[in-house]
Amino acid sequence: MKSRRPPDGGYGWVVVMSAFFIMGLTGAVLKNFGLFFLDIQSHFGVLTSTTSWVTSTTIAMFHLGAPLASALTLRFSQRVVIIVGGLLSATGMLMASLDLGLPCLYLTMGILQGTGICFAWIPANSMVSHYFVRWRPIAYAIASSGECVFAVLFSPFFQWLIERYGWQGSLLIIGGLQLNLCVCGALMRPLPTVQSPIQETKDNLEGDAAVLPPKRKVIFQFSLMRKPELLFYILFAIFAAAGFFIPPLFLVPFANSLGMDQYWPALILSVLASADLVGRLLCGWIANMRLLRNLQLLTMVATLLGVVLLLLPVSHNFWVILVFASLYGFLFGCVVAIHVTSIVDIVTLEGFDSGLGLFMLFRSIGGFIGPPAAGWLVDQTNDYSAAFYLSGLCLISSAVFVVVVDRLIQRRKSVEASSSGDHAGQL
Repeated sequence: MKSRRPPDGGYGWVVVMSAFFIMGLTGAVLKNFGLFFLDIQSHFGVLTSTTSWVTSTTIAMFHLGAPLASALTLRFSQRVVIIVGGLLSATGMLMASLDLGLPCLYLTMGILQGTGICFAWIPANSMVSHYFVRWRPIAYAIASSGECVFAVLFSPFFQWLIERYGWQGSLLIIGGLQLNLCVCGALMRPLPTVQSPIQETKDNLEGDAAVLPPKRKVIFQFSLMRKPELLFYILFAIFAAAGFFIPPLFLVPFANSLGMDQYWPALILSVLASADLVGRLLCGWIANMRLLRNLQLLTMVATLLGVVLLLLPVSHNFWVILVFASLYGFLFGCVVAIHVTSIVDIVTLEGFDSGLGLFMLFRSIGGFIGPPAAGWLVDQTNDYSAAFYLSGLCLISSAVFVVVVDRLIQRRKSVEASSSGDHAGQL
């Protein structure tokens, strides 16, 4: 049995739309956790750094579960793993709404929700990558844009839910919405396999057995860790993740600390998500045109993203913050549009599922450390600006590792080209 060639269209677009909704019901929910931050903090009367461990645990489980999600995907199918993820996410939110205490939030909103998001997000990315080759960058950009579209809708919607039903009732309703992940998973039809003509022949079974190659077992490829390109890309992931998850968590408290009305911060998140959408689609289109190598483009946008975050808290004017938040959203979208598909350039499509699992596993280090570190800085300085400075420095540092990866890949290709040329000359 062998996998059929990616169709680059057809039912693949149904897969893209299903992934679009999965990204919305996972990433957009996580992005809007900041709306619950102050309510949870005041409800339990704890420090900023203590409250931030809820989101940090969610982010950590989202990443730590990636190798398991990839292995289960290879063992069973993307469809099965996504449905399980939907059940875990919904269960986590439903249990969190019971308000059993802050430690229980670490378990429910943290571990269960994070694992559920991981089990839905990883296979969805895998399906899009396996269904497309030529149109992979734009297909992934469209799928990932679901996170932005839903974030725009969820920001005012979650704010309204909190005012109407409190944060506990809001989590209950969100858990119900996340059950739709199971429907999206059911639409993820695995690519059919093509049976070889030898296998279809039943006249000479012994002869067929001699001709057929042994069936290759699909296993998780830990051996990819031997590739220096992947190791440096993992270092990029750690530093980038440390900076990625800080702004969505602290943007709302930062705006509130400046005396803005409660709906203005939600407006900032909606504008940010809209700019994020534009960034993903535009950067996906540019990547599809092959004007630059993916890693070159990633270096540029990651560096600019870090600079924007360093400048964002400088002014305390609402409109200036809105402009910088828009730039942040746009550049964040650019990074997201290409940082996952770039893994294919490093480990090839055959190793993509395992490479993505390893990438997400080690990225958890940054995601787990970033928000609490930023919260500690805020507690020490009594200024939310410190969180954005930390985020900007982490992202600028991450871009350095992308440059190293790009150099290593170009050097490897040059060596392979020269060796193949020498071999052709000898023939």
